[in-house]
Amino acid sequence: QVQLVETEAGGSARLSCTIPDSNFDDSEMAWYRQSPRNGCDVVSATTAAGTTHYASSVKDRFAIFRDNAKNTVDLRMNDLKPENTAGCYCTPKTVIDPCCSGQGTQVTVSP
Repeated sequence: QVQLVETEAGGSARLSCTIPDSNFDDSEMAWYRQSPRNGCDVVSATTAAGTTHYASSVKDRFAIFRDNAKNTVDLRMNDLKPENTAGCYCTPKTVIDPCCSGQGTQVTVSP
């Protein structure tokens, strides 16, 4: 079942995923988005060392966190905009088709 997150412009949301991967600690993890406008691209990523990267459109509004003890990756989103509406997927960076990797979370931001 696809998870749904709905909010209005200016709102906040938190996405969380658990990756049952024995190599989680050594893997770069990423949140991807899929939308008609942008296709499938990286929203944010966190390396095994904890270095973070963000798409320019979300920098300073989104924050990614990883917990190696729990194999979780959280994406905290602030000041959401309608253009942030997308299907969101959390996978290791090495996955070939990340936006086809699972059910994902549908984030909908209304004006």
